[in-house]
Amino acid sequence: MPPKNPKFNIKLKYQKVFEVSLVFALILIIGAFRYFPNIKTQTQQMEFFQELIEVDDIISTHDNLKPPTPPKPPIPIEAPVDDQLTDIEINNTEIDYDANMTKPQLLFEEDNSEEFDIFIPIAEIMPEPIGGIQAIQQKIIYPEIAKRAGIQGKVFITAFVDEKGDVKKAEITKGIGASCDETALEAVLNTKFKPGFQRERPVKVKITIPISFRLK
Repeated sequence: MPPKNPKFNIKLKYQKVFEVSLVFALILIIGAFRYFPNIKTQTQQMEFFQELIEVDDIISTHDNLKPPTPPKPPIPIEAPVDDQLTDIEINNTEIDYDANMTKPQLLFEEDNSEEFDIFIPIAEIMPEPIGGIQAIQQKIIYPEIAKRAGIQGKVFITAFVDEKGDVKKAEITKGIGASCDETALEAVLNTKFKPGFQRERPVKVKITIPISFRLK
């Protein structure tokens, strides 16, 4: 094989080119540090934020409880044949209010006619006993049974006075018993009254009179 020409030997040129390039690079580096000494490299720091996501436990709203079992129907127990209920008679418990109420006592039989329906309760001038209430009180004779029992109080008598001042009817409105009611009733019936007037005309009026019974 013929020897290579040194001009075309690549290996010989490679070594020379490498050395020249190395020297040239060193010169550039030294020159750069010499003429630009304040060059600082700035590094940017990138912050990465990681968003934390909290995941709560999800509670199931579906209860897995089973519905309660229905109670078993009670077993019927037969009652003994010998235990028989006896019928109990209950007396009537209704209260007869009419039986307990005392009707107003009249000195004579009750007249069912419409004669006493025309007696008015209020007039412009009411009837007055001639001589006042004192005239009626003087007719009162205190019953002995009331004296012995120590009964005293007021008896109220309703008198029906006509246009002439006569007592056509009288009844006990409220009494104290012990014959005081009948005594007051008789005293009112035997008393003459001044008649009541309505529009200057005498009218029939019913009036309630209190009679006092007091022990001395």
